[in-house]
Amino acid sequence: MENTTHMLAPVPDQENDVIVLCCADPVHFDPSVLNRLFAEKDPDEAEEVVCRVLEDIAKRLDILQQGRSESDLDKMITPAKRIETVAEQIGLGEVSVAAAHVARCIEQHDGVALDATLARLERGFDIAVSEVWEYRAV
Repeated sequence: MENTTHMLAPVPDQENDVIVLCCADPVHFDPSVLNRLFAEKDPDEAEEVVCRVLEDIAKRLDILQQGRSESDLDKMITPAKRIETVAEQIGLGEVSVAAAHVARCIEQHDGVALDATLARLERGFDIAVSEVWEYRAV
């Protein structure tokens, strides 16, 4: 998967000191992973796996949010790396990449970047949950 960052030129208006950056890229969801999972397992068992992984990610996001609010970076590294690993198991590539970036920000003790990447991870997970369920409904 290719991760691309698009650079924007500064706004020429000097009164505008805030530049809003929009991410136009869709969430990277690989349906082949779910196809393989449902082909190898009983449908009920496969659904259970997907639910368990999504629940696991949600719980670890809560731990990340709690760690950030307490400024406890040591508490955050394991959940970030776990999200990176389990997101790949159901084809959530963008969530996995965002979690890896969160882990890197934690390791670098970069609070500003951590806030931004953690927000990106949360948005990506919210969108990914919808994508997974829409895909399963088809």
